[in-house]
Amino acid sequence: MYVMNFTQDDGKFSQGTIARFGNIELCPSSGILNYGQGLFEGLKAYRKEDEGILLFRPQENALRMKIGADRMCMPSPTVEQFIDAVKKTVLANKRWVPPHRKGSLYIRPLLMGTGQNLGVKPASEYTFLVYASPVGSYNKAELNLMVEDKVHRATPGGTGGVKAVTNYSPVYKPLTQARAKGFSDVLFLDALTGSNIEEGSACNIFFLKGNVISTPIADGTILPGITRKSIMELASGFGYQVEERVVPLEEALDAEEVFCTGTAMVVKSVASITYQGKRIEYKLGAETVAQKLHATLTGIQTGGIEDKLGWTMAIA
Repeated sequence: MYVMNFTQDDGKFSQGTIARFGNIELCPSSGILNYGQGLFEGLKAYRKEDEGILLFRPQENALRMKIGADRMCMPSPTVEQFIDAVKKTVLANKRWVPPHRKGSLYIRPLLMGTGQNLGVKPASEYTFLVYASPVGSYNKAELNLMVEDKVHRATPGGTGGVKAVTNYSPVYKPLTQARAKGFSDVLFLDALTGSNIEEGSACNIFFLKGNVISTPIADGTILPGITRKSIMELASGFGYQVEERVVPLEEALDAEEVFCTGTAMVVKSVASITYQGKRIEYKLGAETVAQKLHATLTGIQTGGIEDKLGWTMAIA
């Protein structure tokens, strides 16, 4: 894993180092443990057919971390430092990158307030850490969503638009309850009106009707996913009218096709959405727009399709 530290006295991050993956020491009064002052990112490295290794849009993750760090009153690595850390982590774990089309190496950059901090204020020391793990293809089971109308993932003015660590554990309860009923995930509504779609527990969502593909606008309560951004660009290139806007629940239930996007799942069709006991089913199969977008995006990510958009970065 890669480790780099920041102290207020130095006013900058130290030279990072690669260390053997293992436990880290934290002061009991550190900012991350007491106040959740932390961010994380997620991206993947893919092995090409010729054994080369590609990263997918790492600069986007670096920029998103900088935005999140500003919101959380944290110093952030520069884009160059972030990408260098990711590259070094992947190369140090090169043997764990799965074979071509057999999975990927998931990379998790973490930025944490690690200095002693009993008071409610930003930490004085920070640690930027990057580790990785091989992962297989995403669960092939059908994606059946349940609309959650009592618990909200984010509120206006909060941290829903950045990858703060505190965004995730609050959704465990509704997610656990939904899975106990046989659903794959929950679909959250906006906190102000309770009538507009936002996102899943860890994925963005799209709705297709006719030639229009709509996705909820990322205006502070929705995470601006990098897969989401890529899919919007690809879909526009395919001739679809892509709209980033408020998507009312009624409109979502009336869609012809629905799909979710994220680093883990890439692009995955939604089989059904259930709201207050009523189940709506959507188009599935090889002819869906989701499948076309999935094939194109994964082709670019793994080097099987020419990257004319400059999204991939060869590191080995």
